[in-house]
Amino acid sequence: MADTNATVFVVDDDASVRRSLKRLLRASGFVVEEFASASDFLNTARASGPGCVVLDVRMPNLTGPELFDRMARTGCALPVIFLTAHGDVATSVRAMKGGAVDFLLKPVDGNALLDAIGSAIRRHVSGIAAASRLEVLGSRLKRLSPREREVMALVVKGEPNKRIAVELSISEKTVKVHRHRVMEKMEAASLADLVRLAGAVPAGGVSVDAGTPAHV
Repeated sequence: MADTNATVFVVDDDASVRRSLKRLLRASGFVVEEFASASDFLNTARASGPGCVVLDVRMPNLTGPELFDRMARTGCALPVIFLTAHGDVATSVRAMKGGAVDFLLKPVDGNALLDAIGSAIRRHVSGIAAASRLEVLGSRLKRLSPREREVMALVVKGEPNKRIAVELSISEKTVKVHRHRVMEKMEAASLADLVRLAGAVPAGGVSVDAGTPAHV
């Protein structure tokens, strides 16, 4: 069953294809936005919730693969399904290596397209959830003082308070205070919970500044 909050962005310069896809997708419960060119999509499309892009390959001015590359460079998180009458091995391989959900040929079987769209929507929903979790983690990390971050880094390595005190040239009592504040600010219920949260921090350390999922 379609996610009624999901939007499918159809980008194809063939009006008959857009009409056909719109009928199929709306009948399946999706919100549909159509664009006759890649430029129109870039200039007017906005993704406020789960969605995906059904994208033609050969279009005037800006081609489907060029739009796909631009979306990747600008951080657009919408998954892409290529749908074309002019598929070739090199283009399909490049698209799939670039992260496209699928590469389908026209005329497309409706069920095959709906299956691909379902996979794309699930991928986008998972990505949005992951970005939201990262944003929450980043806000917690920002509460920590520089010293608390140092203590946290050593705690999650399994270092005992005495060793941390020596490493940071502070008293063991001070380590305990910082450790308590770290647990409190990170909202960690246990050491295992703190280790799990630290493991979710992206490469680059605890200075996380997570953003919301990219719009178009």
